[in-house]
Amino acid sequence: MLWPMIAIALGFLGIAVLGVLALRVYVEVRRLSGQVARASRRIADASRDLERAAEDLARTGRTVRP
Repeated sequence: MLWPMIAIALGFLGIAVLGVLALRVYVEVRRLSGQVARASRRIADASRDLERAAEDLARTGRTVRP
């Protein structure tokens, strides 16, 4: 009777450890997705700035030509 109880206890502990690890993975995925979203917004802002600068440069280049 001792071995089945030990097996059940070890099984429960294994499931508990897997649950804790799954929770840690979930938290890290949420944090990573926040960082990806922030980086995506920064890239979009930088591309808009670059587009504006390129338009200004093109406009300036046309007026400088003789």
